[in-house]
Formats: sequence, structure tokens, C-alpha cells
Amino acid sequence: MPLGSPDVSSPVSTAKVAYLAPEGFVDPILAALGDRVVAVRERLVLATEPCEQAGWWAANVWHDLQQRRIESIGDGAKWLRSMQRNWTLYATDFFRRASLLEGKLPPLRSKVRPFPFDVPTSPMGGWTLWESDLMLASARCSSPFGNGELEFEEHKVGPPSRAYRKLWEALTLAGRHPVAGERCIDLGASPGGWTWVLQGLGASVLAIDKAALDASIVALPNVEVRAESAFGLDPREVGPVDWLFSDVICYPKRLFDLVTRWRDAGMAKNFVCTIKFQGSDEHAIARSFAEIPGSRIVHLHHNKHELTWINVGADSTLSV
Repeated sequence: MPLGSPDVSSPVSTAKVAYLAPEGFVDPILAALGDRVVAVRERLVLATEPCEQAGWWAANVWHDLQQRRIESIGDGAKWLRSMQRNWTLYATDFFRRASLLEGKLPPLRSKVRPFPFDVPTSPMGGWTLWESDLMLASARCSSPFGNGELEFEEHKVGPPSRAYRKLWEALTLAGRHPVAGERCIDLGASPGGWTWVLQGLGASVLAIDKAALDASIVALPNVEVRAESAFGLDPREVGPVDWLFSDVICYPKRLFDLVTRWRDAGMAKNFVCTIKFQGSDEHAIARSFAEIPGSRIVHLHHNKHELTWINVGADSTLSV
């Protein structure tokens, strides 16, 4: 086979999609893909065809995976630039060669960002050197951020926990956030990181948790605190909210029942909820969340063993 051409002889030639797992989350992707797995190298999983559930756990999905034998470092860089401008390397081997090739691509801006900010509209591709002369690349990735990693400028004064970064990321991906004049309910609010975010955006917040919130959060304007269980609330008694947020620690089925109660009552327009897992048999409930129209299931860069369900209403431009 001549160099500089697509590779049809490589053992990974049947791979059409690649899943880049977050640290420690290769196994859920492998379980979802089953016999579609072609090869695994560190956090990169190659597969013969896409799988929605695998995508839930991936930091980034490389769609329409391309493969090419290259003649030189310059040839590889030229191939990537012929497809688009922005590329992020995920290196598992051939580090010096990959670094030299990366140096011939347009530089990327710093990963650390303020909140809120507009998500880049220019596509971000992903690539790797699978062999010293075999490149794998995708110009169409699920994340607009390099390797699915989104880091924010930290606030060391104000939020009582680091959970605020998780909500910042979810709202960034949703493309919308609460604004002044909107009412939010924050379920499982203690110690108050999410309430801090929402109040800072100008919204009024009803914070619900049996556990106490940090005193600095309770003292904020437009924050009402109720020391009770999120599961005992009557949505009609609470009244309509523009946004329902939940970072409650509970089984996924219990969260789904809570969300269903609020949806049936028509008392919430937009939802951002953390689905926390304690066993592999609970993933069917994640499917139930995904089947709600307008929904998106993601594993955030700031998530742990959990997924985030985002549903921002019928008028949203959120893509699934």
C-alpha cells in the first residue's frame, strides 16, 4: 500500500468510531459496546459502529473515524489541516513523533475559561498515532473541547464546595442558563454550591435539603431555604419553577420518579439532574431519562461515577 493513503490492511481498519473514556471509565464503555469493540489503547476504545449508551460515558466520541498511512510528520499535519483547522492530540505511544506533528498544527487557546462563556462554534477534531506511520483522526467529535476536557477559572472565595464546576459545565453544554427573573429549585442543595451558581446568575433560588447549607449561602439575597426532603415535596404546593436542579444522592429510579412527578404536574420547564450510580443494573433507568424528548445524557468532565441529565425544554436548540 502506498504511503499517504487510507489504510485498509491494518487490524483496526474496521473501526468506524472511537470513544475516549474519562479517567477510570473505560469499563462502562466496553460493557455498552460489547462485541463491537475492535481495539483498546489506554482510554481510547475503537468500535465498528456507534452505540448511544457508550457515548453517555465518553469524554469525547470520534465519529466518522478516518485512518491514513503518512509519509512524514509534515504529511500527517497536512492531512489534518486539509480537513479543518482545530485538532487535539490524544497520545498513547510514539510521543515524540506525535509532539512534533502537533507542533505543525495551529495552536489552541488555553483550556481554562471563565463562566459563563459561549461554546466555540468551530469544530474540534481528535487524532492519535496508532502506529508510527498510521494516524487515526476524526473531524467530527461529540465535544467542542479538546479531549472533552473543560476547565474553569476557579473561585476560591464564595462557593462552599467544588460542585459548582459541575453545574457550570452542564449549563455551558446546555447552551442556556438561568437569568434574572427566573425561579430555580435546587434539590439536595447542601452545602450550597449549586445555589451559589444560580443566585450569582441573578435567579431566585429555593434550596431544599435536610442537611444545613453553609451560612454564607443562606444569607444571600433571593435565596429561600427549606430543611426538608426533596422527595416529600408536592410540586403543586411549591408552584411553577423555570429550572429544576438536582444533585441529590439517591438511586437513579428514585430520581426518575421524582422527575416524573414534576413533569406530570407541569411545574418545571428545564431540568439539570445528576444520575448517581451504585450498580450496573441501574443503567436501564438512564435509558428512561434519555427517552424523554429533548434530553441529553452526558458524563461531564467534572462528574464522578455519575451521569448528568439535561433537558432544557421544547424551545431549546440542545442537540442529542
